[in-house]
Parts: sequence; structure tokens; C-alpha cells
Amino acid sequence: MTEQTAVLEGTATYDIDPAHSEVGFTVRHMGFSKVRGRFERYSGQIRLQPDTLSSLEVEVDIEAASISTDEEKRDEHLRTNDFLDAQNHETITFKSTGPRDANAHTFELEGDLTIRGVTKAIVLEGTYLGEGTDPWGGSRVGFEASTVINRKDFGVNWNTVLESGGFLVGENVEIELNVQAVRSDD
Repeated sequence: MTEQTAVLEGTATYDIDPAHSEVGFTVRHMGFSKVRGRFERYSGQIRLQPDTLSSLEVEVDIEAASISTDEEKRDEHLRTNDFLDAQNHETITFKSTGPRDANAHTFELEGDLTIRGVTKAIVLEGTYLGEGTDPWGGSRVGFEASTVINRKDFGVNWNTVLESGGFLVGENVEIELNVQAVRSDD
């Protein structure tokens, strides 16, 4: 968050609630099917002025070793140097650099995504789902966002050629985010 943004009156800070959020992904497998997965552990903050998506700022840290595709042997492989290298690169990060084309309900959020120590600019296409008060008096906001990245851009190059031709793992990874966050600066 820039100093200028920090002092803007009315900017609210929200902590991402992992119990009501999901960081998921989908990748082609064998060229004709898809494997879906998610990350189990992550944290982050969203900063936003009321009714102004053009003020949106996001920072997220994802524990690389928390990857889950509901298949332990595959998950162990995904944690190795062939894929995420979670032992040497414990955290995947996203830090927004600014929204563009924001209106009352949709936005494109530019930012820097870091995987395996490689940082690339990406754009999340998102929807603001609304705000409400939870049963305990907390103010919550909800968002959905998605993007597609090429895993090779981040040094995730492992693959194997199939006997029938083609490759086992697709290059493009669809990232899907469902986020609920609770206001932390009340």
C-alpha cells in the first residue's frame, strides 16, 4: 500500500477469511481432461474505499506446500522442484499494482504474481459481489476473480511426452478466486 493511499480518508482494510474463501486452479491433463486443485493455507488483505473499486488494493501470501488436488502422490510431486519447489520457495505472492476498467461491480486488477521466485505481471478479471454484516457484527466483502497464466513463464517446466502424442500436463493454468474478507480496522 502506498503512503498516499494509506492516508486517504475512508479506506477500509479487510482480512481475507480462509474459512469462506478459495484459491483454486485448473490445468489440462493428458490433453483431454482437467485436474482441479486448490491451496489450503493463505492470508492477505484487501484495501478499498466504499463504493470505489478504482481504489482496490490486494496483497496475498499463499503457502506453496499447501497445494491439494485430493491425490497425495500428485500433491507431493507438485511440491518438488519439478513444479512449485516449495522447499526453496515457500510462498506464492500476489501484490496488486492498480485496478483498471473498474466500475460498480467489475474490475480488472493488475498485479505482480511471484511463483518459484519469478515475478510476472498478471491481470485478474473480477466481480465485486457485495458487502454485508455478519452475525457477529463484522463487515464483510466478497469478490470473485480469475486469470490464466502460462506455468512456464514462472519456471514450472516439467512435463512428459505421452505415448499417444502430446504432453501429460498443459501449460496454461486457470486461476479462480472466491474471496470473502472481514473488515479489520473497525
